[in-house]
Amino acid sequence: MIYLEIVFWFLLVSILYSYLIYPFSLSILSFFAKKAKKQSSKLGHFPSVTLFVTAFNEEEYVIKKVENSLNLNYPKDKLRLIWVTDGSTDATNVLLQNFPEVTLFYEPQRNGKVHAMNRGMQFVDSEIVIFSDGNTLLSHDTVIAIVSAFANPKVGCVAGEKRIQLDNKDNAATSGEGLYWKYESWVKEQESNIGSCMGAAGELFAIRRNLFFQVPPDTILDDFTISLKIAMQGYKIDYAPEAFALEQASASVNEEMKRKIRIAAGSFQSVFRLLPLLNIFKYGILSWQFISHKLFRWIIIPLSLVLIIPINIILANYASQNSLYQSIGIFQIILYFIVLLGYFFRKRKTSWGFLFVPYYFFIANKAMWLGFFRFLAGKQSVKWERAKRA
Repeated sequence: MIYLEIVFWFLLVSILYSYLIYPFSLSILSFFAKKAKKQSSKLGHFPSVTLFVTAFNEEEYVIKKVENSLNLNYPKDKLRLIWVTDGSTDATNVLLQNFPEVTLFYEPQRNGKVHAMNRGMQFVDSEIVIFSDGNTLLSHDTVIAIVSAFANPKVGCVAGEKRIQLDNKDNAATSGEGLYWKYESWVKEQESNIGSCMGAAGELFAIRRNLFFQVPPDTILDDFTISLKIAMQGYKIDYAPEAFALEQASASVNEEMKRKIRIAAGSFQSVFRLLPLLNIFKYGILSWQFISHKLFRWIIIPLSLVLIIPINIILANYASQNSLYQSIGIFQIILYFIVLLGYFFRKRKTSWGFLFVPYYFFIANKAMWLGFFRFLAGKQSVKWERAKRA
């Protein structure tokens, strides 16, 4: 029984470590860390920048996206717009041709985002490249904020902030996704203060052009792979909250699950391709952040949530301190009851969006399992369909 208790407490502490202890540790270290002083781009140096968009059938967003890009606060002669739209069959290309400021690269064959990125990057000669999705709108000072971060020569990648457009009343997908990204953005900012934030979101991130490498064409999470590979070269992944991409939430929980399962399959692929990062003696803080933020979330937590339930039942009945385990078991029952309520009311809009957090946490970990099996089966295509947005 003692061994079962050890396993139980390891699983419980692992869950608490990932979502509470690790972020708390980050906040303490971040408080005492001395932030590197960033130079302002107002000093006179405005490096050349390319806003790089890979898109597939984005006719619904093209006009808003290009107009948003043209209105960004940055010298027009220093900012180039490139779109790569391989395989698009709607009016995306036609609409883009109405904007002479946009350089369009198109091939009729669709080979996925990574192939389009690799192909399009050979035409980029700017100092800085900002990657962004076709369905996201950027904050007015996005480019200024990113360029300011690159004033530090140790910075090789800059992660922008992803924000979900929220209403006064939202359903489970909108509330859960919005609150999750607020929490995730806070964690990334703390990580950046003491080292590198763990990866970048494809909606908005930037790199130095000379650090780009040809990404393997079967890569699912190109943003995470590119940013972490740059960090492994000794550069910092900085975080610029003033540079944010505004995106609508998934239209429903089912649409959000499609997105999360794809990301989960890519997560397991990334773990195998970034195994050297587990060497904490070589990568130090970067390894600790990778293990704590990603490895725990992707592997340890989904496994813990499955195993802790039956072990808790056994200990509640047979352990010497069974009253403690009974109390923990009751707490779990309450949490899963809230999850069940979230399921039944997932389509209902409410101003009490925080009630959907346990349900969103549940489906996120369920997606990790489904993504794991999809990864093992090799069924996750790089030619994915984006989730429908609200």
